[in-house]
Amino acid sequence: MSTPTGSEASRADRHSCYQLAVQDVVTEIDFIEETWGSLRQRPLELLREDFCGTANTSCEWIRRGAAHRAIGVDLDEEVLAWGRAQNLSQLSAAQRERISLLQQDVGLGTSEAPDVVLAMNFSYYLLMERASLRDYFRSVRENLMPDGIFFLDAYGGYEAPMVLEEKRACDGFTYVWEQAAFNPIDSRMECRIHFDFADGSRMEDAFRYHWRLWTLPELQELLREAGFRKVTVYWEGTDADTGEGDGIYRPATVGDADPGWVCYLVAEK
Repeated sequence: MSTPTGSEASRADRHSCYQLAVQDVVTEIDFIEETWGSLRQRPLELLREDFCGTANTSCEWIRRGAAHRAIGVDLDEEVLAWGRAQNLSQLSAAQRERISLLQQDVGLGTSEAPDVVLAMNFSYYLLMERASLRDYFRSVRENLMPDGIFFLDAYGGYEAPMVLEEKRACDGFTYVWEQAAFNPIDSRMECRIHFDFADGSRMEDAFRYHWRLWTLPELQELLREAGFRKVTVYWEGTDADTGEGDGIYRPATVGDADPGWVCYLVAEK
C-alpha cells in the first residue's frame, strides 16, 4: 500500500520512529554497566555493538564516560549512513573519535578485542540455522577479551509464535508490531513493523523481519557449544501491585509462563 503524498506517514522517518518506539538505550546500557560491575572488578571501556543499525546504543555508551569507546558493526550501508548523520553528529568531536562504525559481517570480528559484545533487539534471530548461529557465537567468544562478556536479549511466551497484531501509542504516532506468519515445523516467522499517524496514514512495512523464533534452551546450549564457560538468564521481576514487569532483571533458573516476555542472556568467556 502506497503512502499518500503530504501525509504524516510520508514525512516521517522510519529510523527515528524505530528508535522512539523500540529502543530504550538508557535502560539497556544501565543493565550492561550494572551487570559488568557485579561480575568484573575492572572498568568496562570497549563495547562492540553487533547488528548495530543506527548505532544508537553505541552513542549512549560513548556519552557516559570519557574513557568509553565503541565499535558498531552492521552490513546495511543505508542504516549506518543514517546513524552517522543523525546520531554520531550529535556527539562532540572528541566523542566521535571514540566510536567507529564498520560495514561488515558480524562474524568477522574486529582487530581490537572488546570487553563486551552486544546483540540486542533479537537481531541474531536472523541466523536461522544452528550451525550458523553457533559459528557466530564462537566468533564473538574468540574476539572478546579473556574476561569478556557477551550480552543478548531474547523474547518468547505462548503468544510469541501466534499470528497477531499489537499496537502501542508513542509520541506522535502508533507503533504496530505484526507477527504475520509462523511455521511450527521450523520455527521460522515473518514479522513486520508499521507506524500509524493521527491523520489516518500508515507507514506500511517500515521494517520486515524473516527470522527464527529461538528458544532459551536452544540459545543456552549453542552458547555453551560455542565455548562460553557460563551462561546466565536474567529474568524480569514482577511488580506486586500491577502484576506487570518491574524492569529489574536478575539471574534466574525458573521463569513465568507469560504470554510474552523479554529477557537477557549473559555469556561469560
